[in-house]
Amino acid sequence: MSSAEWEAVVGLEVHAHLKTLTKMFCRCELEYGAAENTRTCPVCLAHPGALPVPNGRAIEMTILLGLALDCEIAEHAVFDRKNYFYPDLPKGYQISQYEAPLCGPGRFLLPTADGEREIGIVRAHLEEDAAKTVHSGGATGRSVGADYSLVDFNRGGTPLLEIVGAPDLRSAEEATWFLRLLRQTIVDLGISDADMEKGTLRADVNVSVRQRGEQGFRPRWEIKNMNSFRFIGRAIEAAFRQQVEAHEAGEEVVQSTYDYDDHTDRLTVHRSKEEADDYRYFPEPDLVPVEPPAELVERLRAEVPERPADRIRRLADELGFAPAAELVTTGNEWKAEALAAEGVEWKAAAAIAMNRGGFLPENAGALARIVQANVTREALDEAFAAAAEGPIEADDYLARTALGDEDELVPVIDAVLAAHPEQVETYRGGKEGVLGFLVGQVMRETQGNADPKVVNRLLAERLRRE
Repeated sequence: MSSAEWEAVVGLEVHAHLKTLTKMFCRCELEYGAAENTRTCPVCLAHPGALPVPNGRAIEMTILLGLALDCEIAEHAVFDRKNYFYPDLPKGYQISQYEAPLCGPGRFLLPTADGEREIGIVRAHLEEDAAKTVHSGGATGRSVGADYSLVDFNRGGTPLLEIVGAPDLRSAEEATWFLRLLRQTIVDLGISDADMEKGTLRADVNVSVRQRGEQGFRPRWEIKNMNSFRFIGRAIEAAFRQQVEAHEAGEEVVQSTYDYDDHTDRLTVHRSKEEADDYRYFPEPDLVPVEPPAELVERLRAEVPERPADRIRRLADELGFAPAAELVTTGNEWKAEALAAEGVEWKAAAAIAMNRGGFLPENAGALARIVQANVTREALDEAFAAAAEGPIEADDYLARTALGDEDELVPVIDAVLAAHPEQVETYRGGKEGVLGFLVGQVMRETQGNADPKVVNRLLAERLRRE
C-alpha cells in the first residue's frame, strides 16, 4: 500500500500569552526579558496561604477570541486544578479549565484557493503558564546531558490562552496555513503579540494517520511546545511517514508524546501520553465560577474586527488568492491600504507593501508621491529607509527621476542581450521567468537609474524579435 492511500489527521492545541499588564492570578508585572526571578510574589511562588485573584482583562481577552472563532460563550465557567509535578510548577498543579471552559465549540473558516474549509474549534480556555526551566552545561544544553537546571519564575503565572482545534486538518501544509491565519487573528484582536521566537505563541501538534475513506481515528502522537511554522510542518510530515511505515509493517502505534529532531527529521518517544484522568482535574476551591454578564459579551462582540480570513477573500478578487494571503498574514496589509488611499494603484501598492520594509503611517502620502514619480531605485530605497525612521519630505527625492529615454536605454539593453545569449535562448524557448534576470542586468549597468517599467517593455519587445 502506498502512502497516497493514507491520509494525515492533524489537530493543533495553540497556546498564546495574553498581553496583559500583570499575571493571571497575582499583580506581578509582566515584562519580557526582565532579569530572572524579579517578577514574583508569594502567590505565583505558591507560598502557603497565598490566594489567587483572577485577572479580569485576561477573561475579557479570552471571550474576545472566542467570539472571533464563533465559539459558544459560557454563562458559567469554572477554573480547575490540573495536577502534575515538575520543577517549574511550584504549586504542584496548574490552574486551568477543563469541563466548563469560557469558550465552547466554535469554528474557523479556512480560505483556500479552491474555496473554504471549516475547521472545528473544540474549546478555548484560560490558564496560567508554568515557569521556565533552563538546562545548562553539558554537550547538548538540553535536559539530557545537561549538568544542571535552573528555573526562572518570571513566566510562571502568565495568562495563557489555549485554543484546542478539532482533528480536521489533513496535511502539513493545511495545518501551518491554519496556524498562520489563527496567529494573525490573535494579533489583530490585540490580545497577544503571538511571537513564536519569543515563545508567546506555541503549539502542541497531534498527528495520526488512517486509510483514505476510513472512519474514526487511530492512536495519535503529540509533539509538544513547537514554536516554528517550518518545523511544525516538517514534524507533521515525519510523523505521517513514520506512522504509515509502522502500520504497513504491522507494528503497533501507541499514543505517546514525541520529540522532533530537525537534524535527523525523525520523531522519538518522549513519554507515554497522559489522559485527563492522569491529571486528576477537580474544581479550584479558591476561585468562584466566572459568569460573564450578557452586556459584557455584547460589548466585546462589537469590538471584533474584520477577520483575516474575510479580508483574504475580499482581496483575492483583485489580487489573486496567494498575494492576498501573503499580504494579510505577514501584517503588511495596512501598508498597501495606506499607499492606495494616497492614490497608488492597488496592485502596485500591494507589491510595494510585500517587498519593501516598514514605514511610519504618516509617511504614506510622501511615499505615494515618490512611487508614482518613477524615481531611481536608489532614491526609492533611500526614501523607504528614511520613512521607517522619521518624517520625510517627498521633494527631497522627486528630482532624482529614473532614466526612461528609450534612445539612451536601447544601446544598454542590446549590450546586455549580446552578453547573455544563453538567457536569451532560454526566454525564447518559453521560460519567460528569465526576464527578471535580464532586467536586473540592465539596472546594474545603469546603476539603478533606469525606469524598470520601460526596461521591462523594451526587453520584451526586443526578445520577441527573431
